[in-house]
Amino acid sequence: MSKPSGNGMTLHILGKEYMVSCADEERGALQASANYLDKKMREIRDSGKIIGTDRIAVMAALNITYELLENKSGSEDDKPQNTAKTGERIRNLQNRIEEALYRSRQLEI
Repeated sequence: MSKPSGNGMTLHILGKEYMVSCADEERGALQASANYLDKKMREIRDSGKIIGTDRIAVMAALNITYELLENKSGSEDDKPQNTAKTGERIRNLQNRIEEALYRSRQLEI
């Protein structure tokens, strides 16, 4: 899936090639990140709710950010409350983005 090229490598995300510079010791982590992003973007695309690579990327970024914040360590007492608040904020943002994307699609038609 990746081809070394000098200090870089080629990543494939949602059927497109991206040439990215990285240190040799970071190649595995970068490839794993690209694979994870590709998986998330394909899930969103395959759901049929979002059209357009840039919009799919934004939704994938929001979902991945949510996962990151949900798993971020904190005080065990505060974690459930913080996770609930963060989850609610992310869901609200996702809903607002989906509404804006829907309105944008209507304008394009």
